[in-house]
Amino acid sequence: GNGKVVINNREIENYFGLETLRMIVNQPLVLTDSKDRFDVLVIVHGGGFTGQAGAIRHGITRALIKADENLKSELKKAGFVTRDPRMKERKKYGLKKARRAPQFSKR
Repeated sequence: GNGKVVINNREIENYFGLETLRMIVNQPLVLTDSKDRFDVLVIVHGGGFTGQAGAIRHGITRALIKADENLKSELKKAGFVTRDPRMKERKKYGLKKARRAPQFSKR
């Protein structure tokens, strides 16, 4: 490959407007010096831009580990191997959302 990153059939520059999000996606490739060794073709949906960037980073990390097992310790140290465990909190009955209570009226 030559380091081309395509997300949902669009170049990374056209998909992520913010430079920080592009940086997040490229972190595992830059860390392992394999930016010019692989082309990345990703299909992603759901969540917001930041969540998608994190998910793509996690996917690229897993692919790199499959390609070369020796990279795992380096990527783990950087914290790319661990999945983001945060999930949407469930809605509770008696409330409008997970924590939002109905408006209080004195009278």
